[in-house]
Amino acid sequence: MTSMMKAAVFLAPGRIELTDKRIPDVGPNDALMRITTTTICGTDVHILKGEYPVAKGLTIGHEPVGVIEKLGSAVQGYREGQRVIAGAICPNFNSYAAQDGAPSQDGSYLVASGACGCHGYKATAGWRFGNLIDGTQAEYVLVPDAQANLAPIPDGLSDEQVLMCPDIMSTGFKGAENANIRIGDTVAVFAQGPIGLCATAGARLLGATTIVAVDGNAHRLGISKRMGADVTLNFHDCDVVSEIMKLTGGKGVDAAIEALGTQNTFESALRVLRPGGTLSSLGVYSSDLTIPLSAFAAGLGDHRINTALCPGGKERMRRLMNVVASGRVDLGVLVTHHYALDNIVAAYELFSHQRDGVLKVAIKP
Repeated sequence: MTSMMKAAVFLAPGRIELTDKRIPDVGPNDALMRITTTTICGTDVHILKGEYPVAKGLTIGHEPVGVIEKLGSAVQGYREGQRVIAGAICPNFNSYAAQDGAPSQDGSYLVASGACGCHGYKATAGWRFGNLIDGTQAEYVLVPDAQANLAPIPDGLSDEQVLMCPDIMSTGFKGAENANIRIGDTVAVFAQGPIGLCATAGARLLGATTIVAVDGNAHRLGISKRMGADVTLNFHDCDVVSEIMKLTGGKGVDAAIEALGTQNTFESALRVLRPGGTLSSLGVYSSDLTIPLSAFAAGLGDHRINTALCPGGKERMRRLMNVVASGRVDLGVLVTHHYALDNIVAAYELFSHQRDGVLKVAIKP
């Protein structure tokens, strides 16, 4: 095996480029994965734009599908040549947060934050690929704590079928889980990008019987019907808050899922909640949020606001792949474009400008 590989690295705001890097050495608890398929996430676009800070020269990407190239000496229960995925969130599970029921929150990394150069704990430290360590938009990626984070791909499932599991599916489903959905609930899902579409699918699986999908893109609203939406609302055509309140007879929805990360969608999700309802927030916000007094019922509405980072680890990945294998959800439809790793700059240009009906791009080295 050659000692060098191709990798897409962050150089400066507006610049993610393909370059050559050394293939990483494998420690006793690691595994080297040869990437067969990966993708670009909305969070990667935040990195590209300089809205989320990462180190110059870091390999970007956090959604790996591949084959075990080399195993660390302490990793048991796996074999070289085995097809696997790893969650976008790959904590070591030794932190206080992970052992106290929040496995996505590692909390053990001290990092610089902000222009002031001040330091503090980074709450998303369980997110290591393409954030704190080299990521997956490359020919190879080093998977840390591999025995906890590698999940074998069931026979018969293609790369494209499981490509959503490491992040998009895990995040969207967590949004539905955090929404406290019960059988018979009415749920509104704001934004029908890949994560919102997965949240819609997750709400249906959890027993919601009326799902209202909100977006400004007619194509995506069409796909949301396939994911389980009962009603679709295009915000270009109506006042979404008013329409949802009409649909619920003025009662409001039992749960609202915010899957975009803007003040407008967050506020709208809050305004359509019934008393005692839950707002499940999935968006990655790039500016401060405000909570209007009326939308928050002056703090008297018994509302719950839950935020989430997608769960990782092999058990989470196993469960998600079981859902895919069962046929209850088909997320292959979300993979709309294919690019070679050599053309990843063009793929970023397409994805960041949301052209040609793009939802997710499969990147193949």
